[in-house]
Amino acid sequence: MITFDLTLGRLRPWREGDEDSLTHHASNRRIWNNVRDFFPYPYTPRDAHSWVRSNKSYQQPNNLAVEVDGQAVGNIGFTVKDDIYRYNAEIGYWLSEEYWGRGIMTEAVPIMTDYIFSNFQVNRIFACVLEGNIGSMRVLESAGYRHEAIHKKAAVKNNQYLDEHVFAILRAERG
Repeated sequence: MITFDLTLGRLRPWREGDEDSLTHHASNRRIWNNVRDFFPYPYTPRDAHSWVRSNKSYQQPNNLAVEVDGQAVGNIGFTVKDDIYRYNAEIGYWLSEEYWGRGIMTEAVPIMTDYIFSNFQVNRIFACVLEGNIGSMRVLESAGYRHEAIHKKAAVKNNQYLDEHVFAILRAERG
């Protein structure tokens, strides 16, 4: 089983039994404000059941639960793109507000970055961050991602146009 230790917890595959914790930690408007709209709000037990069911059976998972004190309190994952972007992966993550500011994602992003480069035919990993999410921008910069671009007013969240900041790292830039 793929598991990575963190100072305050670990990254591990999603499993049955994570649903209650996931529902509790994911159903947060402040998290939802910084993620794509396909992430539900409010986050219901049905959403949690569907997420766990769709992510628990992979041999090489592309989503890992962030576990702290035995509870799933976040997710870090990636999607390998297709067509002319097939050597690109988009990384994304969220963490329960109760655990913000503790360095958990600062530790998790480099681990996931190494996992992607080690196990998948990917040359570039990128992340898209909505304006105002300074914490996430700092996490990516500390993991060696470059701030590549600002897509002006490219995203819509809460009926507002927002800038999208693109951060990326190339395989050759990884130590």
